[in-house]
Amino acid sequence: MKSNATYVGAWLMAAALTLVMAAHSPHDTLVMGRMPAFMTQTLMQQPVAVPGGLPADRTLAVITFERSQRPAADSWVEGLGLRHNPSIAWVRMPVIADPGSETGRQAFEARLRQHYVADAERARLVPVFTDRAHFVRAAGLGGTEKAHVVVVNRDGEVLARASGPFDADKAQNLRETLQGHSL
Repeated sequence: MKSNATYVGAWLMAAALTLVMAAHSPHDTLVMGRMPAFMTQTLMQQPVAVPGGLPADRTLAVITFERSQRPAADSWVEGLGLRHNPSIAWVRMPVIADPGSETGRQAFEARLRQHYVADAERARLVPVFTDRAHFVRAAGLGGTEKAHVVVVNRDGEVLARASGPFDADKAQNLRETLQGHSL
């Protein structure tokens, strides 16, 4: 008959093995969610298939759900120096409840064009007309109350994310994931 010490020892060895395996596995392969697949277009009328049509193997997506979240999104654009850093592939992705008609979608895009007047801004703006709750669940986001910044690979896997306004520590995690470093 085995003693309790034998069972505890076996359990501790299994736990230690799990920790060793976790420490030596590539952390950047942890998938936090998956972008739902959809077809859309930039405000420059360029078609985009998400996830496969994103601009790079790893793309930073600045996601908003409400106009009031623009300042938080802008803080990430400024904080990461996205406008002046061509080494980071990125898009703005406002997620809009689908109005159900082409007329409604065009009206929303017209409002976006009034706010984003530069061609460079419009080329990076990818409005998504969809069910917001489904988008949030699929992408592994915490909700629609805050702006989110995610790193997405070509398979649509969310590899890193941050919420709310710019934060230097969170930005470092996003940069490392964009570069493909183990975290």
